[in-house]
Parts: sequence; C-alpha cells; structure tokens
Amino acid sequence: MKINTIQGCALAALFTISPVYAADYIIDTEGSHASIEFKTGHLGTSWLKGRFNDFEGTFSYDADNPAASSVNVEVDVSSIDSNHAERDKHLRGEKYLNTDEFTKASFKSTSFTPAENGGVMKGMLTLYGTTQEISIEVEKVGEGTDPWGGYRAGFSGTTAIKPKDFGMTYNLGPAAETVYLELNIEGIRK
Repeated sequence: MKINTIQGCALAALFTISPVYAADYIIDTEGSHASIEFKTGHLGTSWLKGRFNDFEGTFSYDADNPAASSVNVEVDVSSIDSNHAERDKHLRGEKYLNTDEFTKASFKSTSFTPAENGGVMKGMLTLYGTTQEISIEVEKVGEGTDPWGGYRAGFSGTTAIKPKDFGMTYNLGPAAETVYLELNIEGIRK
C-alpha cells in the first residue's frame, strides 16, 4: 500500500496529538529504596516504632496530569519489625495482627487530588480482613534518570489509622488508639 504525502502528514499529526499516558513504575523494594514505617504511642510516655520489611507494588504517574496517578501495594503483614523479636511475636499473634489468618494487607488508590508538589491520595486499605477508605498526604520527592540508564520517581506520604476501625479490639490504652504510617516509595519506570 502506497501512502501519499497528505496521508503521511495526517498520520504524523495523529501520532503527534495522541494523548500521553502516565508512566508505570515498579516500586524498588529490591534495592531497599522504599519503606513502610509506623509509630504508635506506648503508655503515653514514648513512641513504639517499626516497619514492614516485605511488600511490593506499582504506581502510575504523569507530571503533566498528576490527577491520573494511581498506586497499588501489597504488604506481607508477618514481616512486621519493631526491632524486638519477642514484641514482634506478640504483634503477629491473635490479639494483634493475627498474621496466621490475615497474611496480607493492601492499598489500592481510587483518586488523587493534586496540590503544589504533592496532593491527597485516597484509596481502599485492607487490613485484618477489613477494607476502609483512607487518605494519604503525598509529597513528591523527585524524579529523573538514574546512573544505570533507568528513570525513577519518588514520593513520600503520611496517614493515620485507628486499628479498631479495622476490627482490632485488643485495648492497648488511649496512647495506642492511633497508628501513624510513613510511606516512602521510589519507583523504576517500566
């Protein structure tokens, strides 16, 4: 089939004006360039801090259309690490996270409302077998080429959840009613 000059120009114009879609990224957990950390009050006198060591996920991001951003993360809840083996054993037990029954937690975004250098990501958090909508305050850390020829983008986020909203009924006192989460993700563009 022979394409004349007018058809060629029309095809070129079509490809030029086609919308640009968000880039897809894999969260870089292999290089330990991502983290999910938490803290909660302990007896009203200090903070109990920890992290989840095993998780994976993806996100989509387009700097020209940040409202189209999305994220999907799955966490191995038994990878909880508070830097104290005996406490971690208790946290995995039936009174707390019950990781034998509820092995995974997940977050799937439903919307992103951009603001200057960040915004608010809303989505559904599934934890302890219960799904609730949460909001995460997001800050863009940066993006650009890495030394290995890839392209990366990174974000941090914070949110607070109440374990009782997810069906956890063990009472640790008023200081532990809220768990604060700090999320740091660096993604490698696919």
